[in-house]
Amino acid sequence: MISNVFKNYKSSFILLFAILLGGIIGYIAGPKASIVKPLGDVFLNLMFMIIVPLVFFSVSSAIANMNGMKRLGKIMSSTALVFVATAIVAAVLGMFGASIYNPIHNTDVSGIKELMAGTQQGDEDVSLMNQLVLTFTVSDFSDLFSKSHILQLIIFSVLFGTATALAGEKGRPIASFLASGQEVAMKFVHIVMYYAPIGLGCYFASVVGELGPQILQGYGRAFLLYLVITLVYYFGFFTLYAWIAGRKEGVKLFWKHAAAPSITAVATCSSAASIPVNLAATKKMGVPQDIAETVIPLGANTHKDGSVIGGILKIVFLFSLFGKDMTSFTSIVSILAVAFLVGAVMGAIPGGGMIGEMLIISIYGFSPEVLPIIAVISTIIDAPATLLNSTGNTVSAMLVTRFVEGKDWIKKAVTRSQAA
Repeated sequence: MISNVFKNYKSSFILLFAILLGGIIGYIAGPKASIVKPLGDVFLNLMFMIIVPLVFFSVSSAIANMNGMKRLGKIMSSTALVFVATAIVAAVLGMFGASIYNPIHNTDVSGIKELMAGTQQGDEDVSLMNQLVLTFTVSDFSDLFSKSHILQLIIFSVLFGTATALAGEKGRPIASFLASGQEVAMKFVHIVMYYAPIGLGCYFASVVGELGPQILQGYGRAFLLYLVITLVYYFGFFTLYAWIAGRKEGVKLFWKHAAAPSITAVATCSSAASIPVNLAATKKMGVPQDIAETVIPLGANTHKDGSVIGGILKIVFLFSLFGKDMTSFTSIVSILAVAFLVGAVMGAIPGGGMIGEMLIISIYGFSPEVLPIIAVISTIIDAPATLLNSTGNTVSAMLVTRFVEGKDWIKKAVTRSQAA
């Protein structure tokens, strides 16, 4: 058992050890640690090189290859409703928790402000309507090939994937190309992640060397906050979702079969690896096969409540470091929306949080140099985040069944089981 856990978490352990070692070296060496910063820059540049094709292929492929499923329209609309609603709840809960207990509160961050001075995009006086135009669209296709326009790229990818799906058979070659492109892009990330311990370790040594230990206190607080939110969401809101899906019987069904998906999620730290166990669990819960085989795989890639909460934590972390406003209505809406996107684009693999972090940095105009700062958060919350991501898809399948099959879906499931 211990050997299996180490095997599944090996990459996270190595990455965490490298970051910890880098922090110790930076603390001891002080400003001299900046000599290893170029090794960290190589890693950052490699990751930012792949973000545009990765987002395009991932989003457009997921939509372009949605076909051939029974009751597709009703299932997909119900799935979208459930995914969006639960992600919003997760984001609001994360925002509420961070507002009560800010992990950077009373931490001296003057050093990092000086370090990153002049690297952020300046605020411009732009009207609301023009800001909306600039937020969702670009004036030239070539502008999409920039990490500064990730949100616009996501919208383009959604439309491109939809057009490919609507093209039917004539669009199949494009759909296959998109699926292949997604696999290649993910392999690229997988290759680059072999260098992550060196790159992030060196970069973190440089950051700590210039900032001192002030920022380290915030990570312990961030992990504690995330654990508390995880417990509230896992036991509280998953129970609420199961009750909405099937009242008392739904709650009993969910908790009777939730152990296997939950344990697998924590043990593998991968939503993708948990798919077979989730499918088996939803079958035992009475979820029809076509619904389960739509919700679970799609959710593993696009529905991650744990990652949404983690996204809130990372954004609040950065906003607090740089003194950005988090109290205005527009700021709150912006943080919630970006956290939702983070949950949608993150990879369903161990260490997939790097994609979400690049999205945060790109949308808010932070310097790429802050990536290692929030990458540490992804590493320390990986296990509880996967628990919420993966098990959340199981209870979401129950909710979708409630909308598609009606309030008596559990009775229908029992009837089908007896007939079989």
